Amino acid sequence: MSDRHFIKAGQGGDRHVFEYALLRVVPRVERGECINAGVLVYCRAKTFVGARTHLDEARLLALDPQADVAGVRAALRAVEGVCAGGEAAGQAAGDDAGRRFRWLIAPRSTVVQPGPVHTGLTADPAAETERLLDLLVR
Repeated sequence: MSDRHFIKAGQGGDRHVFEYALLRVVPRVERGECINAGVLVYCRAKTFVGARTHLDEARLLALDPQADVAGVRAALRAVEGVCAGGEAAGQAAGDDAGRRFRWLIAPRSTVVQPGPVHTGLTADPAAETERLLDLLVR
């Protein structure tokens, strides 16, 4: 592990704790196979919650040739809408960023599921969301 993962006293700078979870697509829940299709990021200090998604249709269809691709895309768009807030968030529109994140990471037995929550430090949660998408999904 490189030194960039360790913070020494007084070196935190303007970085803040953030939490993230992967969004996984599990086309056949009984088989437990999944692909990563997005990332959720929450940073309380910046009042930020965001999601970025990318569905690799070929990988999804390799797991289940009868997968409902349009349905999965709609579910991923809905997650992005809840993170964005406003009208796109539906009933969650009035909730704060933390409450929307907690609702999205709650375990569920659906085709689109959140993975476990991890933490890190960032100065820019929006850029971190994009970085994690590139690193873990694409």
